[in-house]
Order: sequence, then C-alpha cells, then structure tokens
Amino acid sequence: MSMDRVEETYDVVVVGAGHAGCEAALSAARLGEEVIVFTVSVDSIALMPCNPNIGGTSKGHLVREVDALGGEMGKNIDKTFIQSKMLNASKGPAVHSLRAQADKQAYSREMRKTLEETEHLTIRQAEVSDLIVEDGEVRGVMTVSGAVYHAKAVILTTGVYLKARCVYGDVSEYTGPNGLKAANALSENLLRHGIALRRFKTGTPARIDGRTIDYSKMQEQKGDVPIVPFSFETDPESIQKAQVSCWLTYTNEETHRIILESIDRSPLFSGSIQGTGPRYCPSIEDKVVRFRDKDRHQVFIEPEGLYTSEMYVDGMSSSLPEDVQHRMYRSVPGLEHAKVVRNAYAIEYDCIDARQLKNSLEFKAIPGLFAAGQFNGSSGYEEAAAQGLIAGINAARKNHGKEPVVLDRSDAYIGVLIDDLVTKENREPYRMMTSRAEYRLLLRQDNADLRLTELGHEIGLISEERYQRFLSYREAVDREVLRLESFRVGDTPQVRAFLSEYGAAELKSGATLSELLRRPEITYEALSDLDPGRPALPERVWKQAEIRIKYAGYIEREERQVHAFKALENRRIPEDLDYDEVPSLRIEARQKLKEYRPSSVGQAGRIAGVSPADVAVLLVFLKRKQGVAAPADEKTE
Repeated sequence: MSMDRVEETYDVVVVGAGHAGCEAALSAARLGEEVIVFTVSVDSIALMPCNPNIGGTSKGHLVREVDALGGEMGKNIDKTFIQSKMLNASKGPAVHSLRAQADKQAYSREMRKTLEETEHLTIRQAEVSDLIVEDGEVRGVMTVSGAVYHAKAVILTTGVYLKARCVYGDVSEYTGPNGLKAANALSENLLRHGIALRRFKTGTPARIDGRTIDYSKMQEQKGDVPIVPFSFETDPESIQKAQVSCWLTYTNEETHRIILESIDRSPLFSGSIQGTGPRYCPSIEDKVVRFRDKDRHQVFIEPEGLYTSEMYVDGMSSSLPEDVQHRMYRSVPGLEHAKVVRNAYAIEYDCIDARQLKNSLEFKAIPGLFAAGQFNGSSGYEEAAAQGLIAGINAARKNHGKEPVVLDRSDAYIGVLIDDLVTKENREPYRMMTSRAEYRLLLRQDNADLRLTELGHEIGLISEERYQRFLSYREAVDREVLRLESFRVGDTPQVRAFLSEYGAAELKSGATLSELLRRPEITYEALSDLDPGRPALPERVWKQAEIRIKYAGYIEREERQVHAFKALENRRIPEDLDYDEVPSLRIEARQKLKEYRPSSVGQAGRIAGVSPADVAVLLVFLKRKQGVAAPADEKTE
C-alpha cells in the first residue's frame, strides 16, 4: 500500500446515499458483499429534498414491490409516517396506491440507523472524483483527496448532485438541494470514460411557516382509518396512531395574473435554465402558461414533520424571482400572511440516457459499472429505490458469477420502469404511472408479495422465517378461493331475499358463492349472510381471495396476453449478433439495433424505429440459426 494515500478494498462501491444508494448498499451488503457507500454529507442519507411523502399513484406499487423483494423503503416509511391514505380506493384494485406523509427528519434518521446497523456496510463522507477502469472493466473509485477504493463493482447513484445548480429568478447557486454541497468532479471523468451525459431539471416549491397559515380557508385532508402498512412485514395493529392533517386550497385568477406578468423573469422561460424538466410534475408557471383555460389549480399544504412548523406547498414548485414568489404564494386563500422559510427553486444536474445500460442496470460498455436512480434520468424517491435495489442485487450477483435478476414488464412495475428507461428515448425525467403498465390488473400493489417474494427468497434477501409466513398466507388465500368455488347455495327463500336486498338478479338454479361474489353489487362481507360457517380469516387473506374471484375473467385475459408477450421476451438475442447479416432489415432498424443491442426480440420491438415488420424479419433470422433463439434462462440460479 502506498504511504502517501489511502487505499482500501471492497466488493462493491456505491456512489451516493439517497434512496437509490441506500437500497443498493443494503441489498449488496445483505447478500454478503463488503460495501462502502459514499455521500457528500452523512447528514443527507435518505434525504427527502422535495415532497415529504412516499408512495402515491403507481409509486405505491413500486414501494410494495421493493418490500416484497427484501428492500427497506416500505419498512422505513411505516416507522416514520405521520399520515397515510389509500389513493383511488373508489376505483378498481389495479389503481389502488398507498401514499404516506413522512416525517422527513425521522425518515432520514431511521434509514441512516439501518445502514449503520447492517453488517458488511461502511458509510464514508467524501466526494468521488474518478472511476478506476482497467482493461475496459471498472476496478474502483478515487475521491477528490486522492484516496483509492478498489472494488469489483461500482454503482452510481448520484441523484441530482452532479454539477448541480439551483436557480430562482436571477439567483444561481452551484449547490445541491437544500444548499448541500454539489458533486462537481465526477462528470468530466465519466465523459472521459465514454459515458454520455445530459442535463435534466427538476424543482421544488417554497416551504412556509405553518404558524402563519389560515387553515380556516382550506379543506382539511385527514388520513385513513384504519391505516394500511406499506411493508408486508409490518403488523397493521402496530401502526394505528393519531395522524397529522394535510390541507387543500387553490390558486386563483390573481395568482395566475402575478405569474403571467412576471413570466419573462422566470429562468424556465428566459432560457437561463437549459435542463429538461418533468412533464408530469410541472412548475406552477408551466401549468399556468400551458393550461390557460384553467382558472385554478390544486395546492396541498403538507407538514414536513412533527419536529418543525415548516409546511410544503405541494403543486406550486417554481423558479420565479423571490419577490414574485412572495406575492404569488400570498395570493392563495389561507396563505395571505404566509412567511416563507425556504424559497422555491429549480435544480439542474447531470445524468445519463439510460439506454447506455443493460436491463440489469449495468453499463453495456463498462462491465462491473452499474447505475440507478435520478442519475438514470428518472424522477421520484420510489423509482430511485426500485432501481437501487436491482442494481445492488445485480452487482453482488455479478461478483459471484451469477446471472442478473431481470424483471420484465409482466413481472412488476419495476420491470416496466427499467425497461422503459433502457429501451425508450426519455427526453425528460421519467415518472412511473399506472398507464405505463400493460398488465396492471396483474401487477396490483396488493399482490406484490405473491408476485415477488418467492424471487426475493431465491435471491437471498427474504429470510426463511418470512418466506414460511408468506407460504402460509398464500396457502390460506388458495384455500379460501377453493372453498368459495365449492360452496353451493340453492334458490331458497333466504337466497332470494339476500339477492333482492342487494339488487341482484335472481338465480335460475343453484350457484357457488364464488359465482355470487362475481356480481358487482355483492361483496365478500355481504356473503356472510349465506356463509355462516366461514372460517375466521385475516382481512388481507379474504380481500385477496375476493379480488381473485371478482376479477377472474379479466385476470385470465391478461394472463393470455402475458403468455404471448413472454414468447417474444424469451427469444434471446446474442450479444455479439451481427445485424448486418440479417437480410431485409430497414436501414433505420439496423442502426437502432446496433446502437441499443436489445437482449430479446420483445425488447427490440419496443425500440423507437424498429417496426413490427423488422421484428418479424429478426425472428425468422434467429429461428434459422440453430439454438440461438432458445428460451431465456431462469432469472436466478
């Protein structure tokens, strides 16, 4: 070892300790790897620099899936939430999504504690400046101090910190979120290693002093009772507690007038911000300009935590000048006398086009180098955590010579997320939405454990004890479905009275309880009148049985679609395939296939510029090559 610099050796280096970095470090360490995770500030581990919540529409699905595979986000928010709601509860189960307001400080503190108590995991406050690449493969990192950390795998989870610049009005500060230190050294090194970077932008609203708000002019938004946990491991009884309210108000014509009069002073419109912002989470000035027909926009006032009076003004992110911000916020009912604690701002940062990655989140050009989170061009804590978990798993598996874990679009929202990132040209920060999932009735948040816990156990992140509890739960659901399918009732006076009470059509002959349950007006709970001997089951068991029975026809139809999807997804394409040898491919398709080198025929078909006709040509070519198009291997060994 050199005497004039620090040199240490680990199995996995994680650069960044946000939501992606925490999941990556935890998963790799729990799989037995010696892991070091770098952060520009130990106090910013699992920081929530923007919205103070976890979950939400489609994002709740991701958190449940992370939990089912053995990740930490769901457990951590269950420990630290201050309000919980199931969104879209009046709609079908495919779009139900859990969302919890977090105590920001508690969330960060609890996640840091979890990292510190995990064996094989070291936390290091330092800025990474260089990748160490030898013979085309990653071999570790160097920090700005010259310290060298050797490793067989490196995971980049830099979030919004690479050359970060915070902007509002004419004020431009080269810092990370909340005034934290930016990471300015690594970008140039990545470029030297052939990693293409681009500039994205996101933003955050002002924080205001809750003591200066007039809540009487707002609509109170209370949490759900009973509270539903995120983690399948959390005992629901253990988290029933008093909740903190959020509040709903609206912008108005005066708000919009203030914004439009000052729009030329917004860096978003003056051209001083070059980064591309998220379409589905626009600033308030974006919304007012793009939707001029709207005379108001929703504004949610959300607490930052129990430790503070700061309130988050959800729906009014902005980069307008400070004076405009003050007038704008004070035009909103209830905020007339609001005092700003922190200004709203936009933040620009370096990230990558994730099409440089394989489905495993490993760089195609640099073996051993992985990437996850906002560095991959996504947005959101939940999208970051999901990618971090997969990157950590696959870094550990690569170190042991195992095949990567790759979830496809029919397995999980995580599969949809990663496939969209590595296949499609995302010109703005990617946000998960239920509409992106083709098989969303199969990929519900309530059945994430049924879909993924077995895989989590095979990987090694789900303990044997938890796995046995899962098997008992799954068997209980199966037994109840079978019982309801076997229990018959006749056309008796009791049954006729029951059907009349619920406005259901009369029976022409006998029926099973499952056939009655498929009727939209009849619920499992209502059926107790005809099922006096039913077993006493946990709510989660009978609700899962009810969903499976009520939506059986739709589920079977989607399963047939998945079967057809899998046929193409399981047609693997050799990494070294010479597309110039494939006859009749259009020039554009040949160029795109060479550039992105898809792993399967299914993935090839999702690349912009590759038509169904090109896919058919490719299939014929692969079938002619003996053994090339064999079904894919299992995800785990």
